[in-house]
Amino acid sequence: MTGVQPPIATALSRGPAPSFQELAARYLEEYLAKIGFAVERLPAERLWWRPAPETNSVGNLLLHLCGNLSFWLLDGVGGEPYARDRAGEFAAAGGADAAELMHRLSSVVARCAALLRGLSPADLARPLRIQGYDTNALAAVFHAVEHMSYHTGQVLYLLKQSLPPETERVELYPQHRRE
Repeated sequence: MTGVQPPIATALSRGPAPSFQELAARYLEEYLAKIGFAVERLPAERLWWRPAPETNSVGNLLLHLCGNLSFWLLDGVGGEPYARDRAGEFAAAGGADAAELMHRLSSVVARCAALLRGLSPADLARPLRIQGYDTNALAAVFHAVEHMSYHTGQVLYLLKQSLPPETERVELYPQHRRE
């Protein structure tokens, strides 16, 4: 990795969002770009590497994000049936390569963003029961976006742990370097 890394288009850098739904879709797209940035730079042998017992690999986190977004948004909010194997997301110790996992996550995020952009304010108020919680679509969307944010940070941290010390530092916001 040499040279200045291009900035990631953030939800905020795209200007004011006209609705909560659009802002949520933009954040999912931003997190997907950050994860893609990390996975591109991750040494292939580190995709399924766990830094310690009972922790997750980048591969596990990508599977988990596909499952969580599909369960909470596509199924829970959108009504698209999804049979989830949450334990399997964390138990996997290999399998798909980085390109396949990113393809899956990109597809799920694109479908979630389209769903979000099609929701009305009345849709957001709709009561739901997801994973044993009595909630509404607004809270489910907020949960899914926040959840992806959390795991995006973990993926970036695992990338940083996986790079040799002489590697140029990982920098997502070079435009803010001097602030």
